[in-house]
Amino acid sequence: MGNSRSRAEHRCYSQFLPEEQAEVDALFDTLSLDKDSSEASPRSFSLQALKNHIGEALPPEMVTRLYDGMQRVQPTGRAQGPSKGVSQEQFTASLSHLLKGSSEERSLMILKMISAKEGPVKARELQKFTEDLVCSVEHVLAHRQELKGWTRKKAEPPPVSRVTLGPQLLFLCDGSRPLGPHWLDHACDRATVEDWVFRVPHVATFLRVVIHQGFLVLRSSLDLATLVPERQVGPGREFESVLDVLAVIYLNSHLAQEQRYHWRLLFSSQLHGQSFSQLCGHITHRGPCLILLEDQDGHVFGGFASCPWEVKPQFQGDERCFLFSVSPSMAVYRHTGYNDHFMYLNCGQQTIPNGLGMGGQHDYFGLWVDADFGKGHSKAKPTCTTYNSPQLSSQENFCFDKMEVWAVGDPPESQLGKKSILDVDPEARALLEITGQTRHSEGLREAPEEDT
Repeated sequence: MGNSRSRAEHRCYSQFLPEEQAEVDALFDTLSLDKDSSEASPRSFSLQALKNHIGEALPPEMVTRLYDGMQRVQPTGRAQGPSKGVSQEQFTASLSHLLKGSSEERSLMILKMISAKEGPVKARELQKFTEDLVCSVEHVLAHRQELKGWTRKKAEPPPVSRVTLGPQLLFLCDGSRPLGPHWLDHACDRATVEDWVFRVPHVATFLRVVIHQGFLVLRSSLDLATLVPERQVGPGREFESVLDVLAVIYLNSHLAQEQRYHWRLLFSSQLHGQSFSQLCGHITHRGPCLILLEDQDGHVFGGFASCPWEVKPQFQGDERCFLFSVSPSMAVYRHTGYNDHFMYLNCGQQTIPNGLGMGGQHDYFGLWVDADFGKGHSKAKPTCTTYNSPQLSSQENFCFDKMEVWAVGDPPESQLGKKSILDVDPEARALLEITGQTRHSEGLREAPEEDT
């Protein structure tokens, strides 16, 4: 034992830096010396020992999956067959593949975590694994208190984001999203799973979160700062978003790297009232932001505005904008290149629409919030020309009670200044812009505190 490691084991160990390897070895020693590992083979650990170490940090189903996957790694120089416990070689190889491996190596471990049999697995088995992985990420982040102000909604039935994010991440080998129940019987071989892991980076990220946070190993190499953004709401305010942490993680992953660190609440119909002028006053000139709506049938959807909103009768924004759905399904819809109707915000006009829109055209937007606040539409026959999005709301013309706007990334430089009456009264600011007048004090003030 000791220093007599096989060539394959050396290859595996070489993926860890010396200080990382020392931490992995120390964890294995802890597991193998656990009292519940006494019946396992020498220098190995049992499933119960792993459960003892992890405790309630991960769901039991995921702990068993991880243990089974490790135990099914074939040690070098041994005849194939079931082992009694997980050896150091199996443990190191498994962590190496899951944390630092290629798509091929990760796909091998995923297949071993799904089934003891060699060969393809059914798509329904891969979907169940993905759902377990998503649930485990949510579970371990909550257990380690890494939600950064976001909520983990505990409800029966489970929150839609927990149910839909797993299938959303599951792509077949041709990269298309499967339609209908028949695809669940599709056979997924190793090449298919490898292609899926390569196409969907969330899989590798979620596996790292589960191992680092669940096992409490090599945590310094895990950067949670861009996975879960810090939630910033005005001081002393209590606010429950329509998003839970899984939906936040999904949407955050589609933003630019520098925009993923924190989200600042600019507007909420629950806090600021059912007012279009309040909406305009709180979101204009505040940088890139996410618009979120929940219609009266429970559909949650919205859009990302890549540029600061301005009240004007022209379209604005650029190709970084997108529309998205959170419930009843999760999806992001990017620009098609057909037109540049990315963003629109207008009020007080008699000949053109008054409201907030994204994609499509006047009176036929992919997402529209009317100036008569509480009403909107999402029109797509068959899809929005700008974003290729389907109808996002339950009904083409919908009503809503909840609307949120979150600024992402650092505040724009134009917001650096002391508060004037226009900061204190957003409606006054909106009316000033609607009439075409300018804010002469803009750019002459020091940084204000958040006014949400």
